[in-house]
Amino acid sequence: MPISPAEPASDDSTDRDITACDVAVLGAGPAGLAASTAAARAGARTALVDSATRVGGQYWRHREGDSGTGHHHWPVLRGLRDAARGLDRLDFLAGHAVWHVERTPGGFTVHATAGRQPREIRCRALIIATGAYDRQLPFPGWTLPGVYTAGGAQALLKGHGVTVGRRVAVAGTGPFLLPVAAALARAGVAVAGVFEAGSPAGFGRHPAAIAGNPGKLIEGAGYLATLLRYRIPYRTRTTVVAAHGTGRVSAVTVARLDADWRVLPGTGQRLDCDAVAVGYGFTPQVEIPLQLGCATWPDAGGSLAAGVDGHQRSSVPGVYLAGEVCGVGGAALALAEGELAGLHAADATVGTRPDRAAVARLRRRRSALRAFAAAMHDAHPVRPGWTSWLTGDTQVCRCEEVSADEVRRSVTDLGAREARTVKLLARPGMGLCQGRVCGYATACLAAGLRGQGGTPSADDLRGLAARPVAQPITLGQLAAGN
Repeated sequence: MPISPAEPASDDSTDRDITACDVAVLGAGPAGLAASTAAARAGARTALVDSATRVGGQYWRHREGDSGTGHHHWPVLRGLRDAARGLDRLDFLAGHAVWHVERTPGGFTVHATAGRQPREIRCRALIIATGAYDRQLPFPGWTLPGVYTAGGAQALLKGHGVTVGRRVAVAGTGPFLLPVAAALARAGVAVAGVFEAGSPAGFGRHPAAIAGNPGKLIEGAGYLATLLRYRIPYRTRTTVVAAHGTGRVSAVTVARLDADWRVLPGTGQRLDCDAVAVGYGFTPQVEIPLQLGCATWPDAGGSLAAGVDGHQRSSVPGVYLAGEVCGVGGAALALAEGELAGLHAADATVGTRPDRAAVARLRRRRSALRAFAAAMHDAHPVRPGWTSWLTGDTQVCRCEEVSADEVRRSVTDLGAREARTVKLLARPGMGLCQGRVCGYATACLAAGLRGQGGTPSADDLRGLAARPVAQPITLGQLAAGN
């Protein structure tokens, strides 16, 4: 059937719509699309749930009628989308924001809102493919209008054709900076430079991972060619350490960094720009796995991720994970993990045994891509010296306007021994974003102040990632769903 909002399969309540299925897939990005099509092809009644109105997730975010120009691996999306349209066992629940999932005697109940209408999706098995969001590090001036996450800048361009500024500085660490800068340049933006805090030379420590993924090298070379074509400077061991302006960004200070990411004296340089796109990797979106009690630990990049076995099963029976939620590794890896999760979820619910050769092929691909992801994280770690950029009044939590000094006092004066206590004493992570923006930075600061070298523990990360309500909803919607 067409990939369009599904009608409820049943309705035993006047207050909410109820959909019943074998497998519910949360997230319609690469992992979720691959999982849902695999499960439906195997005979499982499948519901694909996403808050967006179109499939694709952040990776394939696009406008209505988009031809795919400038989108990486667009034919893959087109193939998955066309395949899904031909599956009568697959329903796409568009515009559904999932805020809670609970275990039930028959499986799971997914609680969502569609506009102002509560909805329940009841399933026997659950595949969580909720992706990740930008990981941010605060710096003086980062709250000024005109400072965007790198993913936010890309989303505005992909989804709405809107550029964040006329002259933009792109900064942070990781390969994601390259496609962001390339896309902005192709859209007519003057990119002041790409300022990489780390160094891609770290990939040299992993020749086997690189040799096993030649497509990654070709992709990176393409982005670098775009930077050369538009004469965009690419500077390593350098980043934006401050933003300046009255009312909005008008300039940034970029500086050279040592191996620990401390600013090298005398290297600061002021550059004019009207926007900044900043990203220090990604944080897996693990609210739903944490609600269900799935085992979690820091991934290779230092963010909290949920663990899986060879079948993409979590530690909770009936719950499968795919894509960035079980460790940030990119779209190609998400596709392989999603297909594996869909095949095994269908096996568990309707008894369709997956083809052994297909599973073996997917596992080999997953292994190679996980190796590359590990190499990427090793080449682009977040170093603890970033905290030296902060002034005492730099806001760490934008929602609650909590400064770096307030975080420090909660540890040094009030005796907080873990990040969750810092949250209770100083309020970082208690605002609208519920710690999605400030959680990682707060955990790093707390770890550094406790003498742990600035590397947060799994408990620190969990204390700022656990949310009983995964998405903001009104009290009226909460009441209507109970």
